[in-house]
Amino acid sequence: MGEAAAADREARFPVGAAATLDELERDPHPLLARLREREPVSWLPALDGWLVTGRALALQAMRDPAAFTVDDPRFSTGMVVGPSMLTLDGREHGRHRDPFARPFRKSAVLERFTALVEERTDRLIDALEPDGRAELRRGLAGPLAADVVAFALGLEDADTAAMLDWYDGIVAAVTEVTAGSPVPASGREAFAALRASVEPALAGDPGASLVAAAASYGAGLTRTEVVSNAAVLMFGGIETTEGMIANAVLHLLSHRGQLELVERDPALLPNAIEESLRLEPAAAVIDRYATREVRLGDAPIGQGELVRLSIAGANRDPEVFADPDRFDVRRENARHHAAFAHGPHVCLGMHLARIEAQVALRQLLELPDVRLDPERPTAPRGLVFRKPPAVHVRWTAG
Repeated sequence: MGEAAAADREARFPVGAAATLDELERDPHPLLARLREREPVSWLPALDGWLVTGRALALQAMRDPAAFTVDDPRFSTGMVVGPSMLTLDGREHGRHRDPFARPFRKSAVLERFTALVEERTDRLIDALEPDGRAELRRGLAGPLAADVVAFALGLEDADTAAMLDWYDGIVAAVTEVTAGSPVPASGREAFAALRASVEPALAGDPGASLVAAAASYGAGLTRTEVVSNAAVLMFGGIETTEGMIANAVLHLLSHRGQLELVERDPALLPNAIEESLRLEPAAAVIDRYATREVRLGDAPIGQGELVRLSIAGANRDPEVFADPDRFDVRRENARHHAAFAHGPHVCLGMHLARIEAQVALRQLLELPDVRLDPERPTAPRGLVFRKPPAVHVRWTAG
């Protein structure tokens, strides 16, 4: 883009022109509200791309892969783990996604995973309970998510701590690429370690291992393609669930009145988790690329330009959510959030993530006088993936 064109865009989108990466990472919601009100599709030089904050416009783009595609060599996750269901559209997207989809249907997830999630959560909380305090992001949320995704993929021999290390390396690499940096060596090393763990399972029993089933599926995924998709499922399965649980704990324990409503009526817990997802989605933005010159709202988007869809912005759109910055466990339309995306790339593991979050929160809230540790405050952070770095809680030990 020439200097004159860049200057013209900055003049036309002054709120976006003034935005900084630090603002987007630290506390983006005031900025997102200004953008949504004045420039619902805005050009942000800090992102070298467009940012969509209006809910209707974000959904429009998610549902139109012919105009807004993930299939671009600049897509950050693809640069780290290679082509997968996350980075492809159309027939190729189906070829990559279909072998993994059936076990993640809601009925199959409820039948296969409910007892497992309850048992793994029990074990983790039992180990924490005598201390009367814990850091829950890596004491509960992360290990539970890694344990369950390993079981789902048929990688039960994988070490959970090692999986979390790989995941951290992949998340950090994707974040760096999203911010404009090249793929770091640590990201390549994490993916190589994941590949070494997955490849032996490809020759296993297809009835017991999802990666083995995908490798033998009739669509003919190569071993490399199976590994890349397994990485995406591990990445999404841990990231979404860990962030969901950490953010939901923080929201509930920070709002005593809302917590009391849930304690009096446990049937509100699933909706409380949906409201937490709405208020602070674990994945704050998702990327698309314009396949042609196209208008989205009032914005003239050029072919090949990056279009970032702000899930965090869409989820607080006041045209859909009254008093959108308020945490309300009884919000009737909380499930209308876009935290799991929409369209062909809707999250494959959303039903499993919901079960894990509901079980983890239910069992955590059974601890006597569970509360945030006032000496170790925290808040969500992150440009792409938003969750608190740590969640320190206390309870009355028996």
